[in-house]
Amino acid sequence: MDFHTVLYNIAEEIDSQDLAGLKFLCLDHIPLKKQEFIKDAVGLFKVLEEKGLLEENDLSFLKELLYHVNRIDLLQHALDTSKLEVKCQIQTKAQISSYRVLLFNLSEDVAKFELKSIKFMLSHKIPKCKLEDNMTLIDIFIEMEKRGILGEGNLDDLKKVCDVIDKNLLKKIEDYESSRDLVERSTERVPVMEIQNVEEMMSDLQATSGDFPGEKDQDKVYKMTSKPRGYCLIINNFDFQRARKEKPEHQNIRDRKGTDIDAEALKNTFKELHFETIHLQDRTAKQIREDLQNFRDKTHKGQDCFVCCLLSHGDRGTIYGIDGEEVAIRDLTSYFFSSNCPSLAGKPKVFFIQACQGKTIQSGITVDTDSQQQGASLEIDTFLQSECIADEADFLIGMATVENYISYRHPKEGTWYIQSLCKNLKEKCPRGVPILDILTEVNSEVSQKMDQNNKGKQMPQPKYTLRKKLVFPIN
Repeated sequence: MDFHTVLYNIAEEIDSQDLAGLKFLCLDHIPLKKQEFIKDAVGLFKVLEEKGLLEENDLSFLKELLYHVNRIDLLQHALDTSKLEVKCQIQTKAQISSYRVLLFNLSEDVAKFELKSIKFMLSHKIPKCKLEDNMTLIDIFIEMEKRGILGEGNLDDLKKVCDVIDKNLLKKIEDYESSRDLVERSTERVPVMEIQNVEEMMSDLQATSGDFPGEKDQDKVYKMTSKPRGYCLIINNFDFQRARKEKPEHQNIRDRKGTDIDAEALKNTFKELHFETIHLQDRTAKQIREDLQNFRDKTHKGQDCFVCCLLSHGDRGTIYGIDGEEVAIRDLTSYFFSSNCPSLAGKPKVFFIQACQGKTIQSGITVDTDSQQQGASLEIDTFLQSECIADEADFLIGMATVENYISYRHPKEGTWYIQSLCKNLKEKCPRGVPILDILTEVNSEVSQKMDQNNKGKQMPQPKYTLRKKLVFPIN
């Protein structure tokens, strides 16, 4: 189909709300004054062509725009491109600033009643005549930028507003600032390692051989010959009395009976795999951060790997300290980015997270979970995850359950996930089975379990940016 016909067909599907979002995302490339004359998507595409951002043989900028405004239908049907392909393209070379994307995403997350509150909170910064009733949050962001109270390095006023209106919005801003600081530090220290393309990652996932690799395959397998292989840090939270005492919202949070069985199983398993195990019991959120920072600062030279096992209550994207405070999983993994921990650059960093990722029960069974809810004879480990996998290569994160759902723990037998993980590591590592194959077997085992009421099930989820096969030999 003719290039301009394709653009015209896409433009026909863009409504006024999508157009406002597209224009906002283009602000770093098309000045606001010039945008005033853009009344429809055709006009926007014309300006993008003039700027050299839209060409017949290069539609990457348009694809990135459609991805961010979540018009995946147009990517697939008009441009024959998948969401995953564009995501990989953005990871390699983003053309729209993360700052601009942050603001757009915030505008998508704000409800109408919250928008009124935001306008009220900003009334001392922006004249009321400029805060009209029909203004969107995007309009407000533009007005704030005009007045110099909002910018890529100037988010304080916006953070103060979000801190009052919705702390989830504040968390997104803080996550953005953390990732921006990481990028700035990485350019000053160690070059960031590139993640392999999707095809290579998928080929790694489909590990086929159960035998140890031959010499010609050594470059496709992580080195795992040092003794000890590395540190295995186990953080085990059982006693949540402090959370019940200090946090009214956590009055019903339970102590995690059975977690000591998991901790002991992990300790024995990784000792057999030649790791130096360190077991830390009942840690607050602050202590968990400090623990990970301490291990980040250790020298890992002469070691081949780092393993961290986190056993606690949780919610989407976070785990709880015993004081009821949350710690973002992404913050903990980021300590071990190549730029932050150069002695682990190019080496596998493995995290096993036993905690829920929400409070929803999957169809199948009811057991003790690690959440503030109580099952019949099992308990739940509520956990929230927001993109736990690190942006850099060589990470493997084994989650006890998929996003939004609870995970189960038996007070006398431990958790389904950790017990299955340890059993399969002990059985299959001596045979040279790659870790991704082992986690697939764990998925299979755990997914078949059900509680006594036949109401709740559990589906673990590994996430990874491994570039090679990861095998734990016992010799």
